[in-house]
Amino acid sequence: MENKILKYLSKYTAITKEIENAIAESTLIKSFEKGSIILEAGDLANECYFVLKGCMRSYFLKEGEEKTIEFYTEEQAVIPSAYGTSMPSDHYIACLEDTVVSVGNPTLEKETFQKYPQLASLSRIIAETIIIKQRESFTQFKTSTPEERYLNLLKTRPDLIQRVPQHQIASYLGIQPESLSRIRKRITSKKLIT
Repeated sequence: MENKILKYLSKYTAITKEIENAIAESTLIKSFEKGSIILEAGDLANECYFVLKGCMRSYFLKEGEEKTIEFYTEEQAVIPSAYGTSMPSDHYIACLEDTVVSVGNPTLEKETFQKYPQLASLSRIIAETIIIKQRESFTQFKTSTPEERYLNLLKTRPDLIQRVPQHQIASYLGIQPESLSRIRKRITSKKLIT
């Protein structure tokens, strides 16, 4: 599993012996079964995750209804919004499949970054990249129609369509399941006509 982490990090920098050592010393792997809730609203978010295998979902409960925020699959970081603070989480994180993750926590990160400064710099670069992608995703979501959002999902994350229940996809797109069914039918009929 460490190889998957090194492969991911190699997208951002050349892998040095120092980085290999840091990963070998600080990697904590956990497995969760499908259906596991690994963070509940009201809990402290003392851990962050890097998905090695599987699929996770973060969501809010609003008036008893689940509102999906994000899906996380292989090679994605899962950082709860209250991570590393003394504030309780306002959302849930659950496993949609059997999932294997690398786990981080503020204490381990601090120790690792002090011992391996190159990893601290790399972590900042990756965090900046994640923030930019989130900003772009938010802007795209706010400026598009539900059909455009679905088409974008098909283009950028087609694997989710097979891995995630349709009602959760609808929630993620900000629409009702019935609306998603109409959008899918409309797209299918357009493909049949053209």
